[in-house]
Amino acid sequence: MNPTTNTKELSAMPQAIPLASRRTNLLLGAVLACAWALFAWAHVQGFRHSGDWSYLLFFASETLVALLFLLRSEPVKVSHSPIDWGLAIGCTAAPLFFAPAGWALLPAAKLILVAGILLQIGGLLSLNRSFGLVAAQRQIKTRGLYSVVRHPLYASYLLSYCGYVLANTSIANLLVCLTAAVLLVVRLCREERFLSQAAEYRSYMEQVKYRVIPLIF
Repeated sequence: MNPTTNTKELSAMPQAIPLASRRTNLLLGAVLACAWALFAWAHVQGFRHSGDWSYLLFFASETLVALLFLLRSEPVKVSHSPIDWGLAIGCTAAPLFFAPAGWALLPAAKLILVAGILLQIGGLLSLNRSFGLVAAQRQIKTRGLYSVVRHPLYASYLLSYCGYVLANTSIANLLVCLTAAVLLVVRLCREERFLSQAAEYRSYMEQVKYRVIPLIF
């Protein structure tokens, strides 16, 4: 998108681009709600049968994401790229396909899952109503975890996914993890390309050098 596109032009674009319409947002919300309901049922049942509290914690973290999505603020500028929308939907839906498994490659990995979830909650609370699914220019957060890496939420997702698969090991969960991780990295790179159109975000990128892992990436 041309970085010189003004606000009036952007406000007119949703009428021409179905992906940004209210109807599409409602449909997306309905689809994600159904996926979330199945995910919730599986993990509540997993807790009932095993007494494993990590299932409830993982369920709670994904529920917090859903709630913040509903309460998100209106963006100043949002990407209308079908690729960005597809990545956002894929990244949001992918972890909802995780399912409790009867075997663990590393049972202690529940601690990794907990660390990822706590990091996720910290990132969500730092972001608050600036949370969104599709790349959009909202108020830039630079405090809390966002002063350490530019995408602490993505870091928390990767950590949680790895912990979940190690504690609930199955071919299906491994495939979900790999798919979600690839989608997330591609989404992150495209999101930063969109956000860097704003001078404020470019300044933030200079202040906070790393995306998700300090000193590495």
